[in-house]
Amino acid sequence: MRNTLLAVVAVMAAFLGACTDETVNTNNSNIDSMAVASPTMTTTPERGIAPKHDDPQFAMEASRGGVEEVELGRMAAQKSRNPDVKRFGERMVTDHSKANAELKQLAASKGITLPGELSAEQKAEVERLSKLSGAEFDREYMSMMVADHDKDVAAFQEESQQGSDSDIKAWASKTLPTLQEHQRMAHEINDKLKS
Repeated sequence: MRNTLLAVVAVMAAFLGACTDETVNTNNSNIDSMAVASPTMTTTPERGIAPKHDDPQFAMEASRGGVEEVELGRMAAQKSRNPDVKRFGERMVTDHSKANAELKQLAASKGITLPGELSAEQKAEVERLSKLSGAEFDREYMSMMVADHDKDVAAFQEESQQGSDSDIKAWASKTLPTLQEHQRMAHEINDKLKS
């Protein structure tokens, strides 16, 4: 009788183990299929919803960056002796002044207060560049423009794809091709200066 009881317990344990493994495998396959269906979905643990993109923060950073581009562009147009750098600086003033005006109007309609001045880091960059001249200025300015436009293009691409405010998202999409052109020009001029 004892052997029969042990055999029954062993069979039941095996059966329960198989059911548990089946449940775990089923649950894991559901999780895997969710990950395949939406590999980029991230959720907040508290609510299980996708986080929203911070459109006002994007607008404030874009504004501050645009103001710096205009200020540095004016400096390049005045200080540089290199015709390519000079033209690039003039283009920065024209294009970023236009984009800044559009963003200012858009932000006002959304109740977003844009920063009125450069950040401390930006002021330090402007101050540092203002002390340079000649080829040294050109190299530093164009190196900075490459880094800035690489970062800007990435930020504007992200906003144009993930923005939650349709108007800010549309502005980013509309402005992106101009920034990509600036990026291309900055890389070309920077490469020329290095050779």
